[in-house]
Amino acid sequence: MLEIDDISDQIESIGFQCRGCGACCRRVAEDSNLVIVSPAEVRAIMAATGMAWDEIAEPYPDFIDSENGGEYTFAWCIRRTADACIFLQDGRCSIYAYRPWICRTYPFMLLDDNLMVSECPGLGTPLPTDVARDMATELCKRQAAEAVEETGIRGVYQRAQIPPGERVVIDSEGMKVLHG
Repeated sequence: MLEIDDISDQIESIGFQCRGCGACCRRVAEDSNLVIVSPAEVRAIMAATGMAWDEIAEPYPDFIDSENGGEYTFAWCIRRTADACIFLQDGRCSIYAYRPWICRTYPFMLLDDNLMVSECPGLGTPLPTDVARDMATELCKRQAAEAVEETGIRGVYQRAQIPPGERVVIDSEGMKVLHG
């Protein structure tokens, strides 16, 4: 298992400084700005904005067919317009303080014991050690939160009975039938 110091050293050697370009928030290719969110993240955004669940989140677009004609998916995503995240306003994130883990840790991600790096114009910029350590800490918190969500989804899925002909999202809170 990677330690925070190892992750921090890797991040510092790569270098990164957000340029505020918003490229990560814009659709530059199919699903390039797809931001997966947990129910807890949706609820935090709801509390901060007063928006309803359906105004913030949409089902992850890849559905799996069930044996009875229903369909299911395992995640929620931040809603998008034709070209950007709905929270990108005037080139800035309107929910910056409440943005999801994926946004807080971009362009980095932990996959098993590997640090993954997405394309970003801010890469290669010198990064202070304390900032690299903060990012490494956030990545480890994100990985732990994602593991808890996955365990919750697994538990719900094992008990789930997809209603015939319906589309549902299975998350750690339960199974939500989609209407409309």
